[in-house]
Amino acid sequence: MPEISSDSDCQTVITTFEMTPGTCYDLLDELKDAYENFISHQQGFIGAGLHVNDAQTRIANYSQWRRREDFLAMLRSPEMRERNRRISSLCKSFEPVMYDVVDAYD
Repeated sequence: MPEISSDSDCQTVITTFEMTPGTCYDLLDELKDAYENFISHQQGFIGAGLHVNDAQTRIANYSQWRRREDFLAMLRSPEMRERNRRISSLCKSFEPVMYDVVDAYD
């Protein structure tokens, strides 16, 4: 389970996907399958969350990894490269960006 804390030394990745309402749930199915059957089993994976906007035109994905290298190794694997080709066909664009948590508020 992801935990947002400035004390954490993990790698945070936020990925945004832009799509049409007609492909939103197909894309969600692909993302859920990727997490359930591949990503969550990769070295360094801590946790993730998927969020959909009201218009079903954007998905935001928040994930945490023990190290930056763990995320990059998963992303570069043959399986994830194939999955990303399918994901890319269902959306206009997607962009994973690595972040450091600066602060968190309750």
